Amino acid sequence: MTDSQWFMFVGGLLLFMGLTASILKRSVVTSAIIYLAVGVLVGPTALNLFHFNPLKESALLEVLTEVAVLISLFSAGVKMPVPFTFARWRAPIMLATVSMTITVAAVAAFAYYALNLPLGAGVLLGAIVAPTDPVLATDVQIRHPGDHDQLRFTITCEAGMNDGSAFPFVMLGMGMLGLHEIGDYGINWLLLDVLWATLSGIAIGVVAGVALARLGWKLRSKPHKHELMDDFLGLGLIGVVYGLTTLVNGWGFLAVFFAAVALRQTELKLAKTAQVAFDSSKTQQSARAAGKAQAELEPPETVSEGSLVFKEHLERLSEVMLVLLIGGSLYLNSWTWEAVWLALFLFVIARPVSVIVGLLGTNTSWRIRGMTGWFGVRGIGSLYYLMYAIENGLPEALSLQLIQMTLIVVTLSILLHGTSVKPLMGLFWRRGK
Repeated sequence: MTDSQWFMFVGGLLLFMGLTASILKRSVVTSAIIYLAVGVLVGPTALNLFHFNPLKESALLEVLTEVAVLISLFSAGVKMPVPFTFARWRAPIMLATVSMTITVAAVAAFAYYALNLPLGAGVLLGAIVAPTDPVLATDVQIRHPGDHDQLRFTITCEAGMNDGSAFPFVMLGMGMLGLHEIGDYGINWLLLDVLWATLSGIAIGVVAGVALARLGWKLRSKPHKHELMDDFLGLGLIGVVYGLTTLVNGWGFLAVFFAAVALRQTELKLAKTAQVAFDSSKTQQSARAAGKAQAELEPPETVSEGSLVFKEHLERLSEVMLVLLIGGSLYLNSWTWEAVWLALFLFVIARPVSVIVGLLGTNTSWRIRGMTGWFGVRGIGSLYYLMYAIENGLPEALSLQLIQMTLIVVTLSILLHGTSVKPLMGLFWRRGK
């Protein structure tokens, strides 16, 4: 298609989605399914007006997916409704660590024994498809910063963390294929890719988030009363934290998520302190003086809430672009039985079993465990890890195999999870949590 046709095509699609938003909310069809269907229609499967080759465009797709995941992780982080305590965050932490490990191991075993892939390729494939997605799972994630629903919190928090916790397994798989140095008996991998990269990422994210929250609060409060550009501050925090973390070989995805969490939680603590100070002054002063005190102690706006709307708009635009590219990458012969069986194994066996084992000993209800076990949406994060491996020397023949399998896993996830999310969530709410 020509540039003019692309402008008309994308513009028409956005107009359609904007005009039918209320209708789509009431239907079982999600926006991602619409974008996928349109991509398949104009792609090589149907009209063949457009074809996107992930192997040839791996560098471009790596950057696009990387940016999309970063924006989504920040949005997820600032929506976290509760401060970090191990008791409250235990379930998502177990999902992002124990369940992640089990899923990678299960997929690796399936790939090795059923698909005849090398063990290193199986581990890499497991790491690619194991993390749940923060971009395409909008309908099962926290809707706003005040949403305290336990199911949404668990799924959102898991997606925020496991996009970083999957990276060590990506490096392990690449190391087993000779593309990364893991050291004798995996010592380098354990010390550098697991411990150092994880801890440094979390530490940098937390420190940066707390620092920006306090600085922004101070500048907005009296006597400064500065106006701040929250959109720029949010994007700036993402860029600085991600760049600094990757510079020291840490996991940048983890850093950005925890920076957003720290930013939001610090601002909530500052607002609570300001409210306590106002209440104290109100009890000690006359009504007139209290009114003056309220004007002086009125909590300023926060960076986290101010930047959230803009980030959600970017998130929607990235969803449109990337899901269209997925649809435009598919051929009819992409649908091999090996790829379909892999997807079904992941959705029906590996994910539910890993969730059940990971949540053993927690107080999570079985209804929430069941919903969490099903809604392990796969998407843009998986594409990023695959493109990362390709850009770091994955052989072409193996790249083509993993591209085909990953595209089918993501496509089936969009279809199966997308068509079931509204009915199952509605049933979940009607019958009580």
